[in-house]
Amino acid sequence: MLYIRNMEKNIPVEARRFKKVREEQHHTQQSFAELLGIGTTTADIERGKTKISGKAVMELLRQFRINPLWLFGNSFTQYVDLSGGDVSPKVITVDAEDNDNILLVNQKAAAGYPHNIQDVEWYGSLPSFSIPLPEYRNATYRGFQVEGDSMLPNIRPNEWVLGRAVPSISEATDSRIYIVVLMDSVLVKKLQKVPNAPDRVRLVSLNPEYLPIDVEVKDIQELWLVNSKLTFGLEEPTDSSLLRQLQASMEELKGQIRHLNT
Repeated sequence: MLYIRNMEKNIPVEARRFKKVREEQHHTQQSFAELLGIGTTTADIERGKTKISGKAVMELLRQFRINPLWLFGNSFTQYVDLSGGDVSPKVITVDAEDNDNILLVNQKAAAGYPHNIQDVEWYGSLPSFSIPLPEYRNATYRGFQVEGDSMLPNIRPNEWVLGRAVPSISEATDSRIYIVVLMDSVLVKKLQKVPNAPDRVRLVSLNPEYLPIDVEVKDIQELWLVNSKLTFGLEEPTDSSLLRQLQASMEELKGQIRHLNT
């Protein structure tokens, strides 16, 4: 019996929970695979020999409201509300110590992000890293590269913003900047709740040349609260050359004064 328990301990948590869902739904391995459209049997998934595909995760969510975070051992909530408002991450990745990785989504990857949002294997192609600071503990973060100038002057084109996962629209704070994953795009905008319209939110650009847009809550797949950004190629302040000139003039003046006193 001890040997069997050790074998089970080595099976990934997602495989064990996948099996739990199948048994709760009273399906055989064959009938469950057919229902999910993932082959002829789920045996290899439940043994931990085959990874759970993005399609399987999507079908578990769609048919049984299974929370992807729970499936992979990062939430105690097994079921999610699909009526709208749930904007938690659909897939997260962890390192060897089971700590959350910060995935980086560049501009090219962001174009395909909404369509691969539940594809576990696709996430494996994204670079990841971790930041050993207390501000990045006990939460899931993701980095996105900004495209366009709609958030000038605060956020410049090609900069990276890091966002903390927001589980529900109801927890979003008005007038904060968010990474908003829609059905067909990823936007970085200031979010405002629309008075008397709980089913909609307004996305506002900081650049006044861009008009606000209203979106349906049900069209938001994920929401990430921006709390920091990565900036490369820092430029000197525009007045730095003037400051150097003033300093040089002062040194020249001091030299002239010393010369007069001798």
